[in-house]
This record gives sequence, structure tokens and C-alpha cells, in this order.
Amino acid sequence: MYEEFTSVSVCEYADALPREQFMDYRIHSLWTPVPKIAGPAYTVKCEPGDHLMFHAAIYRASPGDVIVAQADDMYALAGGNVCAIAQERGIAGFVIDGVIRDVGEVREMGFPVFARGVCPKPGAKASLSPLNQVIQCGGVEVHPGDIIVADEEGIAVIPLADAPDALETAKARAKKDAEMTLSQWQDKHLEKIESVLTKLGFDE
Repeated sequence: MYEEFTSVSVCEYADALPREQFMDYRIHSLWTPVPKIAGPAYTVKCEPGDHLMFHAAIYRASPGDVIVAQADDMYALAGGNVCAIAQERGIAGFVIDGVIRDVGEVREMGFPVFARGVCPKPGAKASLSPLNQVIQCGGVEVHPGDIIVADEEGIAVIPLADAPDALETAKARAKKDAEMTLSQWQDKHLEKIESVLTKLGFDE
């Protein structure tokens, strides 16, 4: 079901979603070639310096879920073993407003992790916080069940109620672009640019 959301680039969702539904560009894939993932958000909020609830989430999220975490970037939330367990359990990937470690192992296993970077030092396991609640990740408010779409162009957070319309809008945009030659695109582009320039009083 969710694979259909990766049939078009995250760029195509720009016609369907406002800017605030796209995460900070500094949250990116930690290995290349960049994977494409889509799935419902299973949300986690970790207390500063702590990764207990993230580790709890890998055993509670359902196959196909994308675990989305609000954290800090001072300590790693996960390493190779945690990613391997999540992969084995069918988790689609991680989107982390924070860092991980063992990125070489993660790259080798091909598990999708979008995060701010890496840090060798792991966090503590001492602080409780609710799972699957509304969080902030990459500047976006993420609700449990929102559709996460991530690829090399960025990360879109699609509210569940808007998902069917957003997908259709994105597919329509992709189809329109695919059917237009570069020459045709240039003609329309030039016409639009010149029209705006004229409207704004540019006469050079």
C-alpha cells in the first residue's frame, strides 16, 4: 500500500503540501544510494541524552512503520544492532531528529536511516516518555499514523486525512512533467518569467 507513495519523488508533493510539512534538510540519509521509504509514523520522544524509549519503540512499532524520533544530537539513539533488529522486524526505516552510530554497519545492511549525523557515544536508558504521541521532528509536527515519505530530495510528512489527495496531486504533477519535453517546458517557463518581470516593472 505505502509503496505507492514512493512512486513519485518527494519533490512532487510540493504541489500538495505546505512548506511546514517538509523536514529540515539537515535530516538526510546516512548512506548512499539514498533509499526511498514510505510508511505510517510511529513516533517517539526521547529525553535529552537518553534513548530508552527509542529502543522500546523498535519492539512496539508494526512492520511497515517508519519510526520517527524527536531527540537531541549529543548522543547516539541507535547503533548497528538496534537497526538490525528493526530491519528484522520489518520496520521501514528511521527518521531521527538526532544522531546514530555504527553507520558502516547500517550501510552494509541497507537499513534506511535519515538523521542529522553520527556520534560514537550512546545515550542512557533511564527516562520514560510516552510513545506514539504528537512530536516535533525536523521542524514538523508529526502525528502518529502520518505518512512519511523520504528519499534523496527530502522528507515529507503527509497528514493521514490528506494522504489520498496528496498522492493524487503528486502523481498528476509527475505525469504532467513526464509528458512535457524540455523545449515545451522552456517555452512555458520563459513566458511565465517574462510575464512576472513585466508585471513588476522590469524593462531591461
